Amino acid sequence: MNYSLINDQELINMYLSGSYACFETLINRYKSKVFTYICLNVKNRHLAEDLFQETFIKVINTLRIGAYNDKGRFLSWVLRIAHNLIIDYYRMSKRIPLVENNDKYDIFNTIRIFDECVEEKMVTDQIHKDVKKLLDMLPDEQREVIIMRHYADMCFKEIAEQTNVSINTAQGRMRYALVNLRKLVKEKGIILS
Repeated sequence: MNYSLINDQELINMYLSGSYACFETLINRYKSKVFTYICLNVKNRHLAEDLFQETFIKVINTLRIGAYNDKGRFLSWVLRIAHNLIIDYYRMSKRIPLVENNDKYDIFNTIRIFDECVEEKMVTDQIHKDVKKLLDMLPDEQREVIIMRHYADMCFKEIAEQTNVSINTAQGRMRYALVNLRKLVKEKGIILS
């Protein structure tokens, strides 16, 4: 059976009836958007992988107890769970002390550094870093819309639902974000090519 043609709610119903392949289809359908959203918020791939797994464990548990109400917004619901887990992580990390380098322990002595970089990869990585820095300079609402639209590939309707604003407000935030990014690129003299 080709599960990719079935809508989210039907896949959920089939999963709850015992067809685990249906849930795999749901994960595959949205994993890129969810992982990208998490990764851009925590800026750490390993942490993003952990939070991604936690997100879908929570999704499974919520579905199994019947607490998910279909409103045709499965992706928005999953992103909200991911968002809440990110917030929980940051709250917990404030309580956990960080390990700092000192004379007795230097973390860089435990990391092997590889020189397998090619010039093109270095340029691309630098552009990505520059864009992330620019995004960090935007107001929260504008940065959030850029991330959801361009990195999580969400439409403005989904963004509006996720952020509890109108579609016009979401589009307006995007316009202001792009205007501000252009100004920042010019002010900072950044070359993005």
